[in-house]
Amino acid sequence: MASLTLKDLYKSYGNTEVLHGISGEIQDGEFVVIVGPSGCGKSTLLRMIAGLEIISAGEVYIGDRKVNDLEPADRDIAMVFQNYALYPHMSVRQNMAYGLKIRGISKKEINRRVEEAADILEIREYLDRKPRQLSGGQRQRVAMGRAIVREPEVFLFDEPLSNLDAKLRVQMRLEIRKLQQRLGVTAVYVTHDQVEAMTLGDRLMVLNAGYVEQFGTPLELYERPASLFVAGFIGSPAMNFLEAKGQPDGMLQLENGVVISGAKSEGPVTLGMRPEHLIEDTEGPIRIEVSVLEQLGANTLIHGTLEGTEREMVASLPGIHQLEPGRVLGFLIRPDELHQFDSKTGKRL
Repeated sequence: MASLTLKDLYKSYGNTEVLHGISGEIQDGEFVVIVGPSGCGKSTLLRMIAGLEIISAGEVYIGDRKVNDLEPADRDIAMVFQNYALYPHMSVRQNMAYGLKIRGISKKEINRRVEEAADILEIREYLDRKPRQLSGGQRQRVAMGRAIVREPEVFLFDEPLSNLDAKLRVQMRLEIRKLQQRLGVTAVYVTHDQVEAMTLGDRLMVLNAGYVEQFGTPLELYERPASLFVAGFIGSPAMNFLEAKGQPDGMLQLENGVVISGAKSEGPVTLGMRPEHLIEDTEGPIRIEVSVLEQLGANTLIHGTLEGTEREMVASLPGIHQLEPGRVLGFLIRPDELHQFDSKTGKRL
């Protein structure tokens, strides 16, 4: 296994620059998720690591080897794609063995690796079937099996679960994580699903318009988002944002005129409040007029507007609640759970 180092990577198509100086160190055996909205450059970055896209500037190292000029087959990586990329005319066994066969590995060794991978993924009974005879989840296991048998230094996953239904996606992401931990292999995983990212990654690299917004552990991104973008992208349901003004006495005046404590600077700021951190209190200064409830069983999401404004707000209350639209609820929030951002730059204060 090996570490993966990205040094100041740029990617341009003609005069259009789509990646702007991406850097990061991925440790040996670490599972890193590249996450961001569609079009932010995450799949392009993964393909540059794999050698499927030319690097416009910067360097990629696998271990201590610079791999910029190496062909994909010589980089000692294995990639699992969104669409499985299985050969329809071959059996599962043949699909898993094909890459080893063309590398000239002995038939005995191929059989050993294929059967070992099939046991790990619990697909031994499907080895003689064709891909069309398998479900989506089974096909994805075969695609992972084909990667495992190569015994690569780095696994690359390009949105491998996006074609699966919601329940199977949850099951498969747990299987991928357990598999990575069992093999101890370095893995880079691309997704636009922040819940998937939070549950899978040792660390997350959040991309926005070709820039790295933040690179850290899931808890770091959740508890101390570096920017408004990260704060709004990480967490489900999404963080609430309010405009406010810091006062000289350390108080914050909200956009509806209500004053709360905890200002970190004077002047305009954007406040972030996670729905799960709003504490119901009849005398609470943050007052939400209820419009819609989402009953989730373990908790209830209160959708509404900040009293005196049209600012939409969401609060998460434990348990089941029955509330009529139009009712006003008061909430408190602890100062240490109130996120504050520069209104101009979007950066954390």
